[in-house]
Amino acid sequence: QVQLVESGGGLVHPGGSLRLSCEASGSIFSINAMGWYRQAPGKERELVAVITGGDNANYADSVKGRITISRDNAKNTVYLQMNSLKPEDTAVYYCNAETHGPTHYWGKGTLVTVSS
Repeated sequence: QVQLVESGGGLVHPGGSLRLSCEASGSIFSINAMGWYRQAPGKERELVAVITGGDNANYADSVKGRITISRDNAKNTVYLQMNSLKPEDTAVYYCNAETHGPTHYWGKGTLVTVSS
C-alpha cells in the first residue's frame, strides 16, 4: 500500500505561480512512477505530468513550458512547479503513484484556483 498526501494548493492570480507537493509513505520501494492529474468542474480527470524512477518526465501539451515535475527521493516527495498559471488551470490536482501491476494509488487532492 502507498499513501499520498498533497499540499500547496490555493488561490492565485493569472500569471502567478504555485508549487504543489506530494509526500509518499508506505511501500514506496514499489513505486515505478509518480504523477499529477487534475480534474476541473464538469470535466474528466486528465494527466498533467508524470515522472519515472529514471527521472524521465512527460507532460500534457497544455502545460508544457509552464509546469515542471520533479522529485526528491530523500524526502519521498514529488513536486509540481506551476508558473504562468491560467484560469483554465483551475482544478483539483491529484497525486498518483503507479506500482507494479500496474496498481494506482491516489491522494485526496488539492484545489488550485486561478482567478483575478
